[in-house]
Amino acid sequence: FVEIWNLVFMQNIQDEPYNVIGNLPAKNIDTGMGLERAAMILQGAPNFFLSDSLKPMLDTSVGLTGVEYGADPMSDVSLRILADHGKTVTMLIADGVVPSNEGRGYVLRRVLRRAVRHAWQLGGQPMVMPALSTKTIELMGEPYPNLVERSDFILEIVEREEARFRQTLESGHSLLDSELAELAERSELSGTVAFKLHDTYGFPIELTQEVASERGVGVDMSGFEAAMEEQRERARGQWKGGETAALEGAYRALLDDIGGTRFIGYDQEAGQGNVLAILVDGEQVQSAEEGMPAELFLDVSPFYAEAGGQVGDVGTITGPGGTFHVDDTQPVVQGLSGHRGRVVNGTVRVGEPITAAIDSPRRERIRKSHTATHLLHATLREIVGDHVQQAGSLVEAGRLRFDFSHFSGLEPDEFAAVEQLTNERVIDNQEVETVETSKDEAEKMGALAFFGDKYGEQVRVVRVGDYSVEFCGGTHTPSAGQVGPVIVLGESSIGSNLRRVEALTGVDAYRAIARMRATLDEVGGELRVPHEEIPERVRRMVERAKELETAAASAAQAARSDLSTDLAARAETIGGSKLVVAAVGEANPADLRTLAIQVRDRLSSGMVVLGSTNGPKGALVGTLTKNLLDAGLSAADVVLPAATELGGGGSRDPEMCLAGGPNGGGLGRAIEVAREAAARVLSTA
Repeated sequence: FVEIWNLVFMQNIQDEPYNVIGNLPAKNIDTGMGLERAAMILQGAPNFFLSDSLKPMLDTSVGLTGVEYGADPMSDVSLRILADHGKTVTMLIADGVVPSNEGRGYVLRRVLRRAVRHAWQLGGQPMVMPALSTKTIELMGEPYPNLVERSDFILEIVEREEARFRQTLESGHSLLDSELAELAERSELSGTVAFKLHDTYGFPIELTQEVASERGVGVDMSGFEAAMEEQRERARGQWKGGETAALEGAYRALLDDIGGTRFIGYDQEAGQGNVLAILVDGEQVQSAEEGMPAELFLDVSPFYAEAGGQVGDVGTITGPGGTFHVDDTQPVVQGLSGHRGRVVNGTVRVGEPITAAIDSPRRERIRKSHTATHLLHATLREIVGDHVQQAGSLVEAGRLRFDFSHFSGLEPDEFAAVEQLTNERVIDNQEVETVETSKDEAEKMGALAFFGDKYGEQVRVVRVGDYSVEFCGGTHTPSAGQVGPVIVLGESSIGSNLRRVEALTGVDAYRAIARMRATLDEVGGELRVPHEEIPERVRRMVERAKELETAAASAAQAARSDLSTDLAARAETIGGSKLVVAAVGEANPADLRTLAIQVRDRLSSGMVVLGSTNGPKGALVGTLTKNLLDAGLSAADVVLPAATELGGGGSRDPEMCLAGGPNGGGLGRAIEVAREAAARVLSTA
């Protein structure tokens, strides 16, 4: 490496042509000589962490942890990891990557968490990533101005992620340390423990392996994978399509036998074809009769099989002997579509020619929703930031659900701006263009591909105007204007750094608007104000209601205080202590408890038992002063026998016993039982 560098360096000094590669003993060698290594050689640094491009990051790591560089080889490794990973994390987030559990987001999360763990081990508290990112922005902001532009976003992401992971470290590391302490050197940590750390504590398996390796211990990865597979099997068993997964082998054999399904639904909503096979309860049959649920396989079909979030088509398949209603269409294996439904009349047979026709109005509503997801995606990237990436979707007739990567909820003004800009683009009515091309050409067009998705050499690209270009195999409207209004219903969190918006489109959105208007008309009519004055009138009414609630609470408190004073004044004396036993009419258990405490606090030494009705139910509460509690008396000994008269029971708390039952009519007898029990307890105290 140094020899190659000297050749290049000498050539530059002498300003003479010098064919470095031609003088190497082996050609096509990648030296790995990046910026830091070049700087290291030019500056004579012993390693590139001590060159001027990385030493400021190393110094920051030293300052954050209080650990001197060069004092210990192990801590030096941790400090170098902080310097390197802090820079890496910052650059990744600036490029639009956010932490997640898959794809490049998971790579970012792993790098960030590894840095945090090393800082945590060195005693770096309470946060290290914000300072490391700040130093990176300071060092690299001039050649990479987007670092400065996105600095607030970067710092918010790293702070959130580090705070969340430090909680995981506290719990997971404690368990891992205790398990490792019991193992002999060079033995293995069980896969069950590794899975528990992953599943219960959110402790990544890679981190478990790294910690174990530092202790000279391996991890039973086969046991870990077995536990993971058991969890996947449990999930598959709960999945509504679990039976389809179980039939995958049969479907593949069927594909080999009959060939695939040619989809013609982009251009046609009905078409001619043939029945290639029929499955009933997973078994191949030659025919299906009226009323029989079945799955049909066609050579040619206009039915879109569920994919890319878009639901499968429904409709009818009509043959010479009968009609089959399609309730759902699924891609059972790549290239083969299953038409699931029921024979509604006659008999459908293998080999028959058929006419397949989708439910066109429903497809049209689905197309509107799918095109709206593209508009919404483009708008979110413009309003929220181009780090936004689709993380899942559901496209139904008149309704959509769109999941995307983002670290926090949308602010009200962002939410409003997203809905407004989406609808402005609908109104602009730009053309929706679909083209089939090579993957390379699609990428040159700037089409958004989703990290982790698999694409063939030929792909379908959907372009909406000049603001949205995406890989997509779904069905779409010819123009944005045909989407109709888009009403965004709400936005919520579905996981770490994952958000979800739901929206209505087309006539479904219009109906929602009409319902809102009707509701406003009704509310405005009741309040006798026009629509624009409703918010202010409602605010005033809410404020007035709060004032009345406060006044009512104050009045109730005053009434309880007066009642508690009266009850305490009427206490009888037994064995040197006061006793108050009374029914106070209608009261909920919480108010009854409060009243009992107020009466008790007015007694120097005594016991209080109060009862009330609450609708058809009855309630009792018993309490006593501290000196009686210290003497070994218990309110439960008095209240629980009385609670049987209410048909119920209660707690066994000696200081504050709460009880109740469904028989409020037995309250009078319950009070008598409580009085007798209290008298016995106090007379023997």
